[in-house]
Amino acid sequence: MLSHPLYEKLAQLRLSGMLLGLKEQMNCPEVDRLSFEERLGLLVDRQITERENHQLTARLKKARLRQNACVEDVDFRHRRGLDQAQFLQLAQCAWIKEHHNVLIIGPTGVGKTYLACALAHKACREGYAALYFRLPRLLQELALAQGDGRYVSLLKTIARADLLVLDDWGLKGFSSEQQHDLLEILEDRHGLRSTLITSQLPTDHWHELITNSTVADAICDRLVHNGYRITLKGESMRKTKNKLT
Repeated sequence: MLSHPLYEKLAQLRLSGMLLGLKEQMNCPEVDRLSFEERLGLLVDRQITERENHQLTARLKKARLRQNACVEDVDFRHRRGLDQAQFLQLAQCAWIKEHHNVLIIGPTGVGKTYLACALAHKACREGYAALYFRLPRLLQELALAQGDGRYVSLLKTIARADLLVLDDWGLKGFSSEQQHDLLEILEDRHGLRSTLITSQLPTDHWHELITNSTVADAICDRLVHNGYRITLKGESMRKTKNKLT
């Protein structure tokens, strides 16, 4: 069979990885040293890699991470109280498999969002579906969804994510409607999915954000009691970088 018709058949079967691998083999004289099984194995491996890359790209696109971050680029030299051993352990993603949460607490500028996006990026690489939201923006979106009929659909989308990242928790207090929205989200996820929170406010002050004490207890119980904590401190990394430049 001629190579070009074979290329077309691989394209029709959507075997883009095998197609690319075959073209590379056809342009490599040394490939004749390999057996048929070895060449076929290389093509299959290339197809698997190509498919995994496409799936990862789709997961990252859907996650809508705020920053292009990865765990390999995290700066452990900056004096902000980041426990390297703890963070690298979390990067293994066992906490997502076990449906636990992560709370990243610290002042502005110490890299909370970057760390959250790095963990979410690693989760996507491990095959988990992630969703990122700035919490103020999500609460606005939920309010709009109430009015146009998308509310239930949006809640279902959030509930299905293996990892939900809620950035900027507690910039201000929550209205009664927002308290209800948060409880609905966390109730859907409790014991079934993982949630990652970033906040400038220590967890022992979270009750102050919620006027209904019963709802406050329920929300905090679903987030804090099975959550790993990363507590950061120190000066803003942005200020430090400006001093060095």
